[in-house]
Amino acid sequence: MPLFEIAVATDLTEEGLNLLRGEGDLRVAAVRPARREVSAALTTAHALIARDDLSIDAALLADAPRLRVIGRVGASLNGIDIDAASARGIMVMNTPGVSAVAAGEHTVALILGLARRLVEMHTGMAAGRGEQERAALAGVGLQGKTLGIVGFGRVGRVVAARCLPFGMHVLACDPYISEGQIEDRRVRLVGLRELLNKSDFVTVHVPATRETRGMFDGRALASMKPGARLINTSYGAVLDEDALIEALSSGHLGGAALDVFTADPPSASRLVGLPNVLHTPHVAENTVETAQDLSLQIAVQVIDALRDEDYRNVVNLPFLPGVEFETVRPYLRLAERIGAIFDLLARSPLRRIAVEVRGEDMEGLIKPLTVALLKGVLAPALGESVNYINAPLLANDRGIVVARAKDLKAADYTSLMSCRFTLETGEPITISGTLLDRREARIVQINDYHLDFQPEGSLLIMGSIDHPGVIGRVGTLMAESGINIATWQTGRATPGGNTLTVLTLDEPLPEAVLAALRALEFVRHAHQIALG
Repeated sequence: MPLFEIAVATDLTEEGLNLLRGEGDLRVAAVRPARREVSAALTTAHALIARDDLSIDAALLADAPRLRVIGRVGASLNGIDIDAASARGIMVMNTPGVSAVAAGEHTVALILGLARRLVEMHTGMAAGRGEQERAALAGVGLQGKTLGIVGFGRVGRVVAARCLPFGMHVLACDPYISEGQIEDRRVRLVGLRELLNKSDFVTVHVPATRETRGMFDGRALASMKPGARLINTSYGAVLDEDALIEALSSGHLGGAALDVFTADPPSASRLVGLPNVLHTPHVAENTVETAQDLSLQIAVQVIDALRDEDYRNVVNLPFLPGVEFETVRPYLRLAERIGAIFDLLARSPLRRIAVEVRGEDMEGLIKPLTVALLKGVLAPALGESVNYINAPLLANDRGIVVARAKDLKAADYTSLMSCRFTLETGEPITISGTLLDRREARIVQINDYHLDFQPEGSLLIMGSIDHPGVIGRVGTLMAESGINIATWQTGRATPGGNTLTVLTLDEPLPEAVLAALRALEFVRHAHQIALG
């Protein structure tokens, strides 16, 4: 069993660390999230587990020759150069949704704290001013108020579910959500302008992207309802802090509650200390339960990815969201085997691949099938350095063009993947395959030869001339050499013409036996391949 080294550059719970340490094929190296220490660990590490306090850029990855997996604790991918990781074939994964409940509940706590001015009351009583300030610190109720949720993903939905029972009207704005995706009909989907104009409380739950950075600028804040309160537990970069200070100081906004800031450390922000700002130090996701769940989930995800058992939440893989890897795996294996068999038969460099698929199950997987095909084509030459992530990049670097095709001359199957490979010489090679019961890969065609064999184990692919005695002489050669033939499949284009035979052997042929086979007068070519 291979030994993998995992560099852990963050705090995981003891249970998470024990899960990693308890696996016989893993070795854990705990380091601080300091660049120099991480860089030293990455010279031998196969996986890195870190949070967003570590910047993982191209320069850091250049010193990580064995790195296969980057595991980000949490949903954020900020600070990871995903393009650089993809170019090096490194999987980047996160743990989305694990902290959604914690972040949503913290948001609701901030809404309540703002509405009832809890911090001001607490500090006033601590200073002995509680009775005197009681009337001045009257809060507002939530029943009948309108809550605007900007970004209706996992966290936004938690907030809505918690606030609807308070009797709040809930508006949501999210360009990636349709009305049909909102299960609770009490939530109304609106545009951003309408949401800002009508909401008494506006809470922000969007990722930090080019489109969202600075989205709450002076113009957006000015369009908010007078006296409204703003809550942000997503990313500090979405908010123009100077514009917010102006809106709070002028009285246009009634208050703000912030768990994230643009300043680092957050205490350096000018918003900290303002009387109408409730602030917390980036702790929305910080609960005992969340820490445990994040640690265990990232540990399991990294282990599964290193062992090629599952690729949950890998963001730079071509797999379809919501489709389990176990469902996709047999299709990918078929495509890889088609690519590997092509490489065995090719006599000059590859220049073009035309891919055609039939059947609803194949049609829905065209992108991952094509990537797996490229991996199979390139792996014999590049070994483990090629994977599902960098195969398209490596193919492009080698000038291999991939296109979809229609009406390839292929076998008659309702579910089929057919690939026509065009070599530099112009010679085409067509290989088609299917799955039996959506599990068992079968190659059913190579050029004009119709066959039916499993692309597994030790295979011998032999082209010969169709005349009597071929089976007997090849069988005798194998028997004299102590080689057992498990299966024998032969296809021929025309009687008396050429044939193509695929033999499954219990063990590979020794080079001397392969040379003797090729020396037989009726053998046109013979190649062998071992497929795991």
